[in-house]
Amino acid sequence: MEEVRIQKYLSDCGICSRRKAESEILNGNVKINGHPALIGQKIVPGKDLVTFHGEKVYPGEEKVYIKLNKPRGYVTTLSDEKNRKCVADLVSDLGVRVYPVGRLDLDSEGLLLLTNDGALAHALMHPSAGIEKVYTVKVRSVPSDDQLQRLNGSMDIDGYTIRPCRVSMPDPAVPTKLRFILKEGRNRQIRKMCEQVGLEVARLKRTAEGEIRLGDVRSGAWRHLDEKELNYLKRYL
Repeated sequence: MEEVRIQKYLSDCGICSRRKAESEILNGNVKINGHPALIGQKIVPGKDLVTFHGEKVYPGEEKVYIKLNKPRGYVTTLSDEKNRKCVADLVSDLGVRVYPVGRLDLDSEGLLLLTNDGALAHALMHPSAGIEKVYTVKVRSVPSDDQLQRLNGSMDIDGYTIRPCRVSMPDPAVPTKLRFILKEGRNRQIRKMCEQVGLEVARLKRTAEGEIRLGDVRSGAWRHLDEKELNYLKRYL
């Protein structure tokens, strides 16, 4: 099989443009047979192993984009050393290996995007994307005005000052149900925010990421993104 330059290979596989590939190579994010790639280096497609941000690049693989309603009790990984249930089990009927875009912790549920498009996944997870994520959070006690004010203010979580969040009580008839809108999602951030102000989370569900809504996808089920949803996400490439 004919050799091709690594930048062209990444572009042909739909990972990124050739110019973007050069930047990724310089940053050490592309490897060939386990070794950092060099700009202009040639490979033999199908023979040499190419990885992009640790994920294998498959030549000519059809790109797949889905949204899953992750139930509680599943970890956001493709395999687990503790033999816990994984989101991979829920998409095994897809027929294509896809990877989570971001994460939801074991006890959280709701919208989770998965794809085999490494370039798009990387762009969406990059802090500069700033995609707003919306969560419905049930707490075990009625929050006070002071607690709500603190949740909306500057907070330090694990030594890091998080970006400001918008926290509200959308339905006064159900005062223990809160809406959190975040532009980042650090590990167990909402749970740690609530703990810091003296609230305990009973249930946490992500309902939207930007213009992508969970909608009527039932718990444990998935569906392909429609054209409108996909066009929205591709703005971030």
